[in-house]
Parts: sequence; structure tokens; C-alpha cells
Amino acid sequence: MEINKILEKVDHTLLAQGATWEQIRGICDDGMKYRTASVCIPASFVRRAKDYVGDKLAVCTVIGFPNGYSTTAVKVFETADAVKNGADEIDMVINIGWVKDERWDDVLAEIRAVKAACGEKILKVIIETCLLTDAEKVKMCEIVSASGADYIKTSTGFAGGGATREDVALFAAHVAPHVKIKAAGGIASLQDAEDFIKLGASRLGTSRIVKIVKNTDTDKSAY
Repeated sequence: MEINKILEKVDHTLLAQGATWEQIRGICDDGMKYRTASVCIPASFVRRAKDYVGDKLAVCTVIGFPNGYSTTAVKVFETADAVKNGADEIDMVINIGWVKDERWDDVLAEIRAVKAACGEKILKVIIETCLLTDAEKVKMCEIVSASGADYIKTSTGFAGGGATREDVALFAAHVAPHVKIKAAGGIASLQDAEDFIKLGASRLGTSRIVKIVKNTDTDKSAY
């Protein structure tokens, strides 16, 4: 697969707790240079990043991150604030405890409330696959399909596990046709990226793919 076809599906991500503006600006520069789908950054940097990149790059941020147990009202406020600050895309974490308690109507209502706060912006729903059973994952495919959200996403990367090929294949088999798939967490190589795309992922949450390409560019420039 051509490298540009992979890069255009990458949400170039920096969500480390100690991230600085210099680092955020660096991934924005990389995102613009390598034409990634977006940069995914903490909400506190959204306005500055959007002012910096303008229309050259989509800015994504995270809501209820990484644990998902904020109240719905808080998640809705976070979302509205992020959109006001210039976010083009929102990645929200579900309330995983509600899934374990089978509070399906509450999970669905929360996603719908966040989607309403997004307006026309893209919403991706992080279900944290490493914490769920296969039956719970299938149920979440059903709920996300009914919610109006645009994507179902595997992982935050902060819960001890990331995307697996099995989970992306499961998503592809159970989400409605209008729901896209984002694989995130642990995508460490171009082969990983290509495998996830072939299995049905339209987005990849990772920082490593751009780093690999940058290192390749550096190696080429040495000759």
C-alpha cells in the first residue's frame, strides 16, 4: 500500500499528560507536511493549534478521556467547548461501568447527547475493547450504529491494551454500513497500519507511523 494512502488515514496523536505546546506544534507541523487526516491532541491546546494550522489540517480532541466516567453533562460541556475552540473532530470515551451494568439506554443517550453537541463535526466513540467481552463489543457496535456517531474506535491507549486485528474484524462484521472504524493503540509499524486498513479501519490513531516515515526521509537524505 502506498505510504500516502496510509498517512491520509492517520490521526497523528499526542495525548501524553506532560505534552507541551512545542511538542503539539511539532505534531501539527508533521501533520501538515505528511497530510495526515488530523492531529489528535488534548483539549487545552485545541484553540492554539487551530489558530496555528488554520484550514490546512483537521484538529481532533478527546472527551471524557481516558476513563469515560465523567457525567454526561460534563462530556457535553467538554464537547461544546472543544467545538467552540475550533475542534473539527471529537473522540469520546463511553462510560464503561454502564456497559458492565448493561445500562444500554444510558450509554446510547449519552452518545447521542455528545453527538448533538458536536453538530456537524465528526464524532468517534471509544469503547475500550481491552476492558470488554466480545458480547459487550458486539452490543456496542449496535449502540454506536444507532447513536448517530460517525466512528467506533477501539481504544484510548491508556487502559493496558490497544487495537487488535480481531477487534477490528469484529467491528467490521457488526457495525452498520454508515459507521466507520478507527483502530488506535499499539499501531507500531507500516504492516500493522496496512493490516488494520485491510480489515476495515478508515482511521488509525497513532504517533508512530509519521515517525517511521520521518526516519525513512532522514535515511534517504543521508545519501
